Amino acid sequence: MYPTSLPRPAPGQPVAPTVEQIQRATQTLRGLIRETPAWQWRGHRLDALAPTGATVWQKLELFQHTGTFKPRGSMLVMKSLSPEQLQRGIVAVSAGNHGMAVAYAAKALQSHAKVVMPATANPARIEACRTMGAEVVLLPDIAAAFAMAAELEQKEGRHFVHPFEGELTALGNATLGLEFLRQVGQLDALFVAIGGGGLAAGVACAVKQLQPRCRVFGVEPAGADSMHRSFAADSPQRIEKVETIADSLGAPMAMPYSFAMCRRFVDELVKVTDDELCRAMALLFADGKLAVEPAGAASTAAMLQLRDRLEGQRIGLIVCGSNVDPDTFARCLQRGRAGIV
Repeated sequence: MYPTSLPRPAPGQPVAPTVEQIQRATQTLRGLIRETPAWQWRGHRLDALAPTGATVWQKLELFQHTGTFKPRGSMLVMKSLSPEQLQRGIVAVSAGNHGMAVAYAAKALQSHAKVVMPATANPARIEACRTMGAEVVLLPDIAAAFAMAAELEQKEGRHFVHPFEGELTALGNATLGLEFLRQVGQLDALFVAIGGGGLAAGVACAVKQLQPRCRVFGVEPAGADSMHRSFAADSPQRIEKVETIADSLGAPMAMPYSFAMCRRFVDELVKVTDDELCRAMALLFADGKLAVEPAGAASTAAMLQLRDRLEGQRIGLIVCGSNVDPDTFARCLQRGRAGIV
C-alpha cells in the first residue's frame, strides 16, 4: 500500500499532488498519450560499464507522441481549459520539444497553437512544429520569443502554456513516475533529467510518495546548471549563458514551483559533461539500438558516473527524448564511441 495524502508542507513549500490526483490525471490523459514501455536493459557493453550486480530498467519515454515526455504536461494543462479558451488558441515558447508537444495537444483538442521559437532552433524541430499544425513565429532569441508570446496572449486572448513551470505541468509529468513504478516494482535509485525542472518535479513527487526509500537523482548538464545553483542558494536562480549539447535541457533559469518541488523531492543532483552525454548516447545506441537526443542520455550518463555507489541496486532510468537530427546524432556518436567497449 502507499500513502494517499502528504503531510502539510513546510511554510513556503508548494502543495504537492497526491497519489489520488496523479491517478486521476492518468485517467484524464488516457487515449491522448501513450503508455510507454519499460525495458530491462541487458548487454555486454552495459555489463562492462554499469554498476556491478545492478538491475537496470529503462522507461522508454522517447516513444511518447512527439518523441519526448512533453505531451503529458502540455496536454493536462490544455485539458483544463474551457471550450472558449481552446477556441481562442494556445501560445507557447520553445526551441523544439515543448512546441511540438503543444502543437500535438492543440490538434488533438481541436484548438490552434502559435509557437514562438528562436531563429537558432534546430530546423528539423521548427519543421516538425509546422507539420503538426502549429503556426511558427521566429524571433532572434529566446528573450524576444517570450516577449512576443506575452503580446499574443494579451492581444489574441491565447492561453500561454509554459515549457516547464506550473502545478498541472508537474502533475502531468507525475503520471510518468506512477506508470514506471507500476511497470517495474521496487527501485533503489531513479535518474531523471532536469532542464527547467518540470519533469523531475513531477516524477520525483510520484516516486517519493510511492517508494520513499528510492533515491531520486536529478541530472543536469554541466553547462546548464541552474538547478544546482538554485539548490545552493535555496531559491530559483538564473544562469548567464547555456553551453551544452543537450539543448532541450538548456533552461536559463529555475522557477518557483518546479524549484520548490525538486528541492522537496529530489534527493541529489548530478552534473554530467557533454563528453559523458555523448558516451551515454553511444552506449544506448550500441547496446539498446536507441537513437536518443543528448537529454535522453542524461540519466544513463549519471548512472555511469555514480556506478561505484550503485552496486547491486535496482536502478530506473528515464529515457526522456529522441528528437535529434541525423547529423547531430552522428557527431555525438563519433565523440562518444571511444568510451564504450
